[in-house]
Amino acid sequence: MSDSASESLPIGLCNELETQPLPRLLGAHMPTSGGLANSLINGKAIGCTAVQLFTSSPRQWSHPPLTPEEIEAFEAAKEQTQISFIIAHDSYLINLAAPAADVLERSRSAFRHELDRAEQLGLLWVVTHMGAHLGQGEEPAMQRLVESLIMILEATDTANYRVGIALETTAGQGTGLGWRFEQLGAILEKIGPHPRLGVCMDTCHIFVAGYDIRTPETYEATIVEFDRLVGLHRLKVLHINDAKKGLGSRVDRHEHIGKGEIGDAAFRRLLTDPRLLNVPALIETPEAETMHAVNLSHLRRLISGCSAEAGESS
Repeated sequence: MSDSASESLPIGLCNELETQPLPRLLGAHMPTSGGLANSLINGKAIGCTAVQLFTSSPRQWSHPPLTPEEIEAFEAAKEQTQISFIIAHDSYLINLAAPAADVLERSRSAFRHELDRAEQLGLLWVVTHMGAHLGQGEEPAMQRLVESLIMILEATDTANYRVGIALETTAGQGTGLGWRFEQLGAILEKIGPHPRLGVCMDTCHIFVAGYDIRTPETYEATIVEFDRLVGLHRLKVLHINDAKKGLGSRVDRHEHIGKGEIGDAAFRRLLTDPRLLNVPALIETPEAETMHAVNLSHLRRLISGCSAEAGESS
C-alpha cells in the first residue's frame, strides 16, 4: 500500500471495501443520551466495533448508583450489538495528583467509583488523564499520582475485579502531567508492572506535545521512542483525533480526521501499522451526533487504501 493518502484504489473497489470487516477494532466515544445502552446501539448503527463512553456526567463529582435496570439494559445492548471492546473515560474533575489534600482525597474516591461503575457494566478499561501539579512542582505531583494509582489498584486487587486503568498521554496544556514519554515511563516504572495498568495514546495530544507523526521518518521515530520509554506492550487504547493546533503548540483542540494539522497520511500509517493492529482505536472528534459517522467512514477508507475524496465524490 502506498504511503501517500492521495494515491488510492478505484472508487468502485473502495465502496466495496468500506463494507468489509477491518483488520482492527475501530469506534468512537459515543454519547449516552437516553441511557448508557444507547451508546452501544447508536455506535453499532455507524459501524463501531469498539465504544468509549462516560458512565456518568464528566462534570460532576457525585452520581447516583447504577440501577439494576440500567445494568440489564446495557447487558442486552452488548448482546444485541456484539461490541466486545467497551471502555469508559473518567470525570474531567478528577486530579489524582492534586496538591490540595481535600481535592486529592475526593479525586481518589471519585476515581474508585468510576472503576466500580465500569466493573458493574463489564467494561475493560477506564481511561484517565494523569492529573496536574497546579504550579506546585512536577516531582511531588508525580509521587502523589503514583501513590493514588497504587492505592486504587491495591484496593481493587481481587480475583473477580477485571477493569483496568489506562493512563492517557496528554497535550502538555497548563500544568498537566504525562505529556512527555519520559514522564509517563517514569510513572509506570515507579508503580511497577500490573496487569490492570495500561496506556492510551491520543494522536492529537502527542502531536501538540511535540511528537511528529506526519512523515514515515518522524512517525517511526515517535513509535520507537514510545516503545523505548513506555513500551508498546503497555498500549491498550488509541484515541484517533486530528489537531486544530500545530506541532508542539501544547493546545488540546481535537479536529475532524484529515481536517487538521496531522492529516490523512499519518492516520493511514498508524492504523495499518502491524505493531498496532491489536490496539483498538476510537475517535473523540467534535460534533459526535452528526460527524462521527463521517469521520469513521473516512478512517475506514484510509485503512482500505482509499482516499476520502473518492468517498465524498462517489
